This record gives sequence, C-alpha cells and structure tokens, in this order.
Amino acid sequence: MPVARIKIISRNVKDAHTISSQIIEIAKLATIKSRGPVPLPTKRLKISTRKTPCGDGSHTFEHWEMRIHKLLVEIEGSDQALRQVMRIPVPDTVQIEMSLS
Repeated sequence: MPVARIKIISRNVKDAHTISSQIIEIAKLATIKSRGPVPLPTKRLKISTRKTPCGDGSHTFEHWEMRIHKLLVEIEGSDQALRQVMRIPVPDTVQIEMSLS
C-alpha cells in the first residue's frame, strides 16, 4: 500500500500541531497506520539592522528572528483518508506538502 508523507511547515507551532493532530485523528477513524508527528529541525532566519537610518549616532542594532517549524506525518495512502486530509481547513500561516511513495 502506498505511503503518504505529509510535511507541515509553519511559523506558528500551535497551528502546525493542530493540523497534525487532525491528520492523525483522520487516520485513527479510518483504522490506518500512521507515524508521527516527527519534529524536523527548526529553521531560524536572523536579521540585524541599525536603529538609526542615517548612520549617525551610536552603533546600536536591532535583532529580528523568524522561526520556521516543520513536522512530518506519514499515513498509509487510502483514497478516503487522503480526501479527508485535503478537506482540512488550513490557516494562512501553515503550508502542507504531500508526497506519495
């Protein structure tokens, strides 16, 4: 049976975990084997900028950071379960990548 790998990418950890828990619930209701959520390494995007736009004054900097969290969930690929996964309402802060193997 094919396996669907679902990668959940989000800036907000809570949104990613709610989507992954919904996918696991769908798999449990359909009595399908599932694995996950497996946390993948968090990507940190860091930016340092000067506080003064003109360059005069003291050399003070502001530091900004954005974290991108990733989760991996694997379920067996039954048509009904995958259709239900596609119907999950996804917030704007979450991206889902799905691949079958």
